[in-house]
Order: sequence, then C-alpha cells, then structure tokens
Amino acid sequence: MSDYLVKSLAYGGQVRAYAVRTTETVGEAQKRHHTWPTASAALGRAMTAGVMLGSMLKGEEKLTIKIEGGGPIGVILVDSNSKGEVRGYVTNPQTHFELNQYGKLDVARAVGTSGTLSVVKDLGLKEHFAGQVPLISGELGDDFTYYLVSSEQVPSSVGVGVLVNPDNTILAAGGFIIQLMPGTEEKTVEEIEKRLSTIEPISKLIQKGLTPEEILEEVLGEGNVKVIDKMPVQFRCQCSKERIANAIISLGKEEIQAMIDEDGEAEAQCHFCNEVYHFSKDELEELKKSAMKE
Repeated sequence: MSDYLVKSLAYGGQVRAYAVRTTETVGEAQKRHHTWPTASAALGRAMTAGVMLGSMLKGEEKLTIKIEGGGPIGVILVDSNSKGEVRGYVTNPQTHFELNQYGKLDVARAVGTSGTLSVVKDLGLKEHFAGQVPLISGELGDDFTYYLVSSEQVPSSVGVGVLVNPDNTILAAGGFIIQLMPGTEEKTVEEIEKRLSTIEPISKLIQKGLTPEEILEEVLGEGNVKVIDKMPVQFRCQCSKERIANAIISLGKEEIQAMIDEDGEAEAQCHFCNEVYHFSKDELEELKKSAMKE
C-alpha cells in the first residue's frame, strides 16, 4: 500500500478529520539522512503532522514547520504543500537513546521541551502567516495539538507515530487530526474523548495494516465517517541544479571567481534531501558571466 491521506467529515459535519499513512515517505527521509531510530521517530512525526497541515492549504500554498526544543537532535525543519508533498531534516540525524519508561522511543528527550514550535504559511500574499507556541511535551503530537488550539483557535487532537525496524528502516508511520467545528454537540465531544483515551497508538494501527479510512473509524466510530477527498503522499524535494545555480549566481562574480581560483569546481548539497550538485570549472565560468549581467 502506497502512502496516502484522506480528508473526511464525521458526526453529520460536526467534525473534520484527516488521517494519513506515511511509512514510505518517512522511510525515504530515513534513507536520505541516515537517521537513527529516535531521530527517525522525531522527524517522522513532524513530517506526518506537516503533510496533514499542508493538506489544509489550497493551490500553490505551502508551509514550513520549525521545531527548536533545545534537545540533542537540534532543529527539525519540515516543508509541505497542498499536494501531499513533504520534505524534512534534523540537525543531528544520528541521535538515539534507550527506550523511555513506557517502552517507546524517547522523542521528548531528543527534541527537548524548552523551546518552540512555529508554523509559517506562504499563502501567496505579501505577508506570510506565522504562528508560534512553546513546546509542551516534546512528543510532538501534543505539541501540534496545542499549536492548532492556541494559534489557529481550532479545538483539535493530533496523533502521530513512527515505528522503526531493528535495521533502522521504517516499519510504520502515520497520523490523524480530529477537529471540532463550531457548535459541536457536547455528547459528540464526550464520545470522541472516550474513544481517543482507549485506542491503540497510531503507529500500532498502521502496523496492523489499517488504512487511513479505518484509522478514522477506529477514532470516530464505525459508520460515523464520510470521506470527502483522498490524495497520494510522498517525500518530494523542490531542489534542482538550476535552483542551486541561481543561488551561486546571486553570490556575485567575485565569489564565483574565488571558487574557480581556489578549487576549480564547486559542490553544493541540499539540506532537505542530501542530493549533491556538482559544478565544473566551465559551468562556474558560465555562472560568472550570468552574475556579471545582473
């Protein structure tokens, strides 16, 4: 089963819900960044939340999530858009600890809890929308819940999870977001709270083979969910040799000449996907000509 996301309504339109399978998407990030298990779980949870938040956007809109918790993993950065495309990286991918007291990967220890989670939305306008909240747990699911409630004023519940194989590859990853619409009945709220307190962890549900649709039925009750949209999800980076070339041109002709004189070539690596781009001396000479025209 390939990764995909579903958007749905529940309880006669009182509830908006999203669920996603991100096993292959997080697996691609793990391979590209060689993350160790705790780092994989942190990055995977952030990317899973990111792709769901991105699915709430329209057209060419996109967003960037930055998590700075003060922990050994460093900064987590995630980009996503309305098309189900997401990319991300962590400062220190080789971060790992023993399991915590609940027998789970110790994401909170890796991320840290004395920092912030910020979301910047590029809606194609001059001004970007930015929201920032303090981290409340470092486990990330609770932190994204707090972000939606505090910054976007939408009562929400976010569940994100990643399971890692003994060989560091990704066994299962996914998540859900449940949001209450204005005027939701009290009995509906109580029913959802009751179900959320008893369901298995999201990663376990995915490991069992549950689809995003089945996950929402598990959270919201069978027969209560009406799927309104479905989209594929993938790790996708927007970097290209052309973009890197433009960045080199923007450095100016003196800087490019220094590259030619010192190394006779240049190499650039994308933080998000680890792709390496090589520029020969001839290519740098061409870029220098372009820089001189600007």
